Amino acid sequence: MLLSLGLIVTALALSTQLVLHSSLLRVQHVTLVGEVHESANQVLLATGLSDHPMMLSVSSQSLTRDLSMFPWVRRVEVIKHWPDSLTVRVSELRPVAVAYDAQGRLRFVSAQGRDLGAAPLNANYPTLVYQNPLRATWPFHVAGRSAAQVAAALPRAFSNQVDEIEVDADGEVTLTMTTPVTFVLGEATELQQKFVAIASVIAHSTLRAGDVIDVSVPDELAVSGPAPS
Repeated sequence: MLLSLGLIVTALALSTQLVLHSSLLRVQHVTLVGEVHESANQVLLATGLSDHPMMLSVSSQSLTRDLSMFPWVRRVEVIKHWPDSLTVRVSELRPVAVAYDAQGRLRFVSAQGRDLGAAPLNANYPTLVYQNPLRATWPFHVAGRSAAQVAAALPRAFSNQVDEIEVDADGEVTLTMTTPVTFVLGEATELQQKFVAIASVIAHSTLRAGDVIDVSVPDELAVSGPAPS
Protein backbone atom coordinates (compact mmCIF):
# COMPACT_ATOMS: atom_id res chain seq x y z
CA MET A 1 0.00 0.00 0.00
CA LEU A 2 2.76 2.44 0.95
CA LEU A 3 4.67 1.54 -2.21
CA SER A 4 1.61 2.21 -4.35
CA LEU A 5 1.01 5.54 -2.63
CA GLY A 6 4.63 6.54 -3.19
CA LEU A 7 4.40 5.66 -6.86
CA ILE A 8 1.23 7.71 -7.24
CA VAL A 9 2.81 10.77 -5.57
CA THR A 10 5.90 10.45 -7.74
CA ALA A 11 3.80 10.12 -10.87
CA LEU A 12 1.76 13.18 -9.95
CA ALA A 13 4.90 15.22 -9.29
CA LEU A 14 6.42 14.19 -12.60
CA SER A 15 3.24 14.93 -14.51
CA THR A 16 2.97 18.33 -12.84
CA GLN A 17 6.52 19.18 -13.87
CA LEU A 18 5.84 18.01 -17.41
CA VAL A 19 2.74 20.21 -17.63
CA LEU A 20 4.49 23.25 -16.15
CA HIS A 21 7.37 22.92 -18.61
CA SER A 22 5.35 21.99 -21.66
CA SER A 23 5.14 24.15 -24.76
CA LEU A 24 1.62 25.08 -23.73
CA LEU A 25 3.07 27.20 -20.91
CA ARG A 26 5.54 29.18 -22.95
CA VAL A 27 5.10 32.94 -23.40
CA GLN A 28 3.06 33.47 -26.56
CA HIS A 29 1.47 36.88 -26.04
CA VAL A 30 2.98 40.00 -24.44
CA THR A 31 1.16 43.27 -23.77
CA LEU A 32 3.54 46.17 -23.03
CA VAL A 33 2.40 49.19 -21.02
CA GLY A 34 4.34 52.34 -20.16
CA GLU A 35 7.30 52.05 -22.52
CA VAL A 36 7.93 55.48 -24.04
CA HIS A 37 11.64 55.79 -24.78
CA GLU A 38 12.11 52.12 -25.73
CA SER A 39 10.33 50.42 -28.60
CA ALA A 40 8.32 47.25 -28.08
CA ASN A 41 10.83 45.39 -30.22
CA GLN A 42 13.74 46.59 -28.06
CA VAL A 43 11.98 45.43 -24.90
CA LEU A 44 11.13 42.01 -26.33
CA LEU A 45 14.65 41.41 -27.61
CA ALA A 46 16.42 42.61 -24.46
CA THR A 47 14.25 40.49 -22.17
CA GLY A 48 14.25 37.41 -24.40
CA LEU A 49 10.44 37.39 -24.44
CA SER A 50 10.54 37.18 -28.22
CA ASP A 51 12.07 33.70 -27.78
CA HIS A 52 8.94 32.43 -25.98
CA PRO A 53 10.51 31.47 -22.63
CA MET A 54 8.72 29.34 -20.05
CA MET A 55 6.17 31.30 -18.05
CA LEU A 56 7.77 30.04 -14.84
CA SER A 57 11.12 31.60 -15.71
CA VAL A 58 9.77 35.15 -16.12
CA SER A 59 9.74 37.54 -13.15
CA SER A 60 9.63 41.27 -12.50
CA GLN A 61 13.17 41.10 -11.09
CA SER A 62 14.61 39.31 -14.11
CA LEU A 63 13.00 41.69 -16.60
CA THR A 64 14.13 44.76 -14.63
CA ARG A 65 17.66 43.38 -14.72
CA ASP A 66 17.43 42.65 -18.44
CA LEU A 67 16.23 46.19 -19.19
CA SER A 68 18.85 47.93 -17.03
CA MET A 69 20.75 48.78 -20.23
CA PHE A 70 18.07 51.35 -21.03
CA PRO A 71 18.67 54.52 -18.98
CA TRP A 72 15.01 55.52 -18.73
CA VAL A 73 13.81 52.22 -17.23
CA ARG A 74 13.25 52.36 -13.48
CA ARG A 75 11.50 49.06 -12.82
CA VAL A 76 9.32 46.47 -14.53
CA GLU A 77 6.22 44.72 -13.22
CA VAL A 78 5.03 41.46 -14.75
CA ILE A 79 1.45 40.21 -14.53
CA LYS A 80 0.99 36.60 -15.69
CA HIS A 81 -2.15 35.45 -17.43
CA TRP A 82 -1.93 31.68 -17.51
CA PRO A 83 -1.27 29.68 -19.54
CA ASP A 84 0.73 31.79 -22.03
CA SER A 85 0.25 35.58 -21.76
CA LEU A 86 2.00 38.44 -19.95
CA THR A 87 1.32 42.07 -19.23
CA VAL A 88 4.60 43.94 -18.76
CA ARG A 89 4.37 47.37 -17.11
CA VAL A 90 7.45 49.53 -17.60
CA SER A 91 7.98 52.39 -15.12
CA GLU A 92 10.35 55.04 -16.44
CA LEU A 93 12.45 57.61 -14.63
CA ARG A 94 11.48 61.23 -15.15
CA PRO A 95 13.88 64.05 -15.94
CA VAL A 96 14.23 66.79 -13.33
CA ALA A 97 16.99 68.82 -14.97
CA VAL A 98 19.40 69.01 -17.88
CA ALA A 99 23.20 69.22 -17.95
CA TYR A 100 25.99 69.39 -20.48
CA ASP A 101 28.28 66.39 -20.80
CA ALA A 102 32.04 66.52 -21.40
CA GLN A 103 31.44 66.88 -25.15
CA GLY A 104 29.13 69.86 -24.70
CA ARG A 105 25.94 67.93 -25.46
CA LEU A 106 22.81 68.66 -23.45
CA ARG A 107 21.47 65.66 -21.53
CA PHE A 108 18.36 64.92 -19.47
CA VAL A 109 19.11 64.14 -15.79
CA SER A 110 17.02 62.08 -13.37
CA ALA A 111 16.53 62.71 -9.64
CA GLN A 112 19.23 60.11 -9.03
CA GLY A 113 21.69 62.07 -11.19
CA ARG A 114 21.45 59.53 -14.00
CA ASP A 115 22.19 60.57 -17.59
CA LEU A 116 18.93 59.78 -19.39
CA GLY A 117 20.08 60.74 -22.87
CA ALA A 118 20.06 63.62 -25.30
CA ALA A 119 17.89 66.66 -24.55
CA PRO A 120 16.84 69.43 -26.94
CA LEU A 121 18.41 72.84 -26.39
CA ASN A 122 14.99 74.31 -25.58
CA ALA A 123 14.22 71.75 -22.85
CA ASN A 124 12.39 73.59 -20.07
CA TYR A 125 14.37 72.32 -17.08
CA PRO A 126 16.97 73.85 -14.74
CA THR A 127 20.54 73.36 -15.92
CA LEU A 128 22.91 71.57 -13.56
CA VAL A 129 26.42 72.99 -13.32
CA TYR A 130 29.33 71.32 -11.53
CA GLN A 131 32.07 73.71 -10.43
CA ASN A 132 35.56 72.53 -11.32
CA PRO A 133 34.83 68.78 -11.64
CA LEU A 134 37.84 66.64 -10.89
CA ARG A 135 37.22 64.50 -13.94
CA ALA A 136 35.44 64.85 -17.25
CA THR A 137 33.05 61.92 -16.78
CA TRP A 138 29.38 62.38 -15.95
CA PRO A 139 29.35 63.93 -12.45
CA PHE A 140 25.74 64.12 -11.31
CA HIS A 141 25.29 60.57 -10.00
CA VAL A 142 28.33 60.78 -7.70
CA ALA A 143 29.87 63.95 -6.27
CA GLY A 144 27.43 66.27 -8.03
CA ARG A 145 24.33 64.34 -7.04
CA SER A 146 23.22 67.07 -4.63
CA ALA A 147 22.31 69.25 -7.61
CA ALA A 148 19.99 66.57 -9.00
CA GLN A 149 18.42 66.02 -5.58
CA VAL A 150 17.66 69.73 -5.28
CA ALA A 151 16.21 69.82 -8.80
CA ALA A 152 13.87 66.94 -7.96
CA ALA A 153 12.66 68.67 -4.79
CA LEU A 154 12.00 72.16 -6.21
CA PRO A 155 8.49 73.36 -5.31
CA ARG A 156 6.04 74.62 -7.90
CA ALA A 157 6.02 78.02 -6.23
CA PHE A 158 9.27 79.01 -7.93
CA SER A 159 10.63 75.99 -9.84
CA ASN A 160 10.01 77.69 -13.19
CA GLN A 161 12.17 80.62 -12.04
CA VAL A 162 15.26 78.47 -11.45
CA ASP A 163 17.73 78.80 -14.30
CA GLU A 164 20.81 76.98 -12.96
CA ILE A 165 21.60 74.72 -10.03
CA GLU A 166 25.30 74.84 -9.29
CA VAL A 167 27.15 72.41 -7.05
CA ASP A 168 30.79 72.31 -6.02
CA ALA A 169 33.03 69.39 -5.06
CA ASP A 170 31.92 69.73 -1.42
CA GLY A 171 28.24 69.37 -2.31
CA GLU A 172 27.42 73.05 -1.68
CA VAL A 173 24.47 74.08 -3.85
CA THR A 174 23.55 77.47 -5.31
CA LEU A 175 20.43 78.42 -7.28
CA THR A 176 20.61 81.06 -9.98
CA MET A 177 17.19 82.43 -10.86
CA THR A 178 16.05 83.85 -14.19
CA THR A 179 15.95 87.36 -12.65
CA PRO A 180 19.01 86.86 -12.12
CA VAL A 181 19.16 86.54 -8.35
CA THR A 182 21.24 83.91 -6.53
CA PHE A 183 20.22 81.81 -3.54
CA VAL A 184 22.93 79.97 -1.62
CA LEU A 185 21.50 76.72 -0.21
CA GLY A 186 24.69 75.21 1.14
CA GLU A 187 24.36 71.46 1.63
CA ALA A 188 21.29 69.69 0.23
CA THR A 189 19.70 69.35 3.67
CA GLU A 190 16.64 70.97 5.28
CA LEU A 191 15.42 71.64 1.75
CA GLN A 192 11.80 72.26 2.74
CA GLN A 193 12.77 74.99 5.21
CA LYS A 194 15.17 76.56 2.71
CA PHE A 195 12.55 76.53 -0.04
CA VAL A 196 10.03 78.20 2.28
CA ALA A 197 12.60 80.90 2.98
CA ILE A 198 13.23 81.40 -0.75
CA ALA A 199 9.51 81.61 -1.53
CA SER A 200 9.06 84.17 1.26
CA VAL A 201 11.94 86.31 -0.02
CA ILE A 202 10.59 86.22 -3.58
CA ALA A 203 7.07 87.14 -2.42
CA HIS A 204 7.91 89.86 0.09
CA SER A 205 11.21 91.43 -0.93
CA THR A 206 12.31 93.79 -3.66
CA LEU A 207 15.30 92.13 -5.26
CA ARG A 208 17.78 93.54 -7.74
CA ALA A 209 19.62 91.65 -10.43
CA GLY A 210 22.80 90.30 -8.91
CA ASP A 211 21.51 90.07 -5.33
CA VAL A 212 22.78 87.06 -3.38
CA ILE A 213 20.61 85.60 -0.61
CA ASP A 214 22.13 83.03 1.72
CA VAL A 215 19.48 80.60 2.99
CA SER A 216 21.93 77.92 4.15
CA VAL A 217 20.62 78.67 7.65
CA PRO A 218 16.91 79.21 6.92
CA ASP A 219 16.21 81.20 10.10
CA GLU A 220 19.15 83.54 9.55
CA LEU A 221 18.90 84.95 6.03
CA ALA A 222 21.77 87.02 4.73
CA VAL A 223 21.31 89.32 1.74
CA SER A 224 24.13 90.96 -0.19
CA GLY A 225 24.13 92.99 -3.37
CA PRO A 226 26.03 92.29 -6.55
CA ALA A 227 29.78 92.28 -6.41
CA PRO A 228 31.32 95.66 -7.33
CA SER A 229 32.44 95.91 -10.95
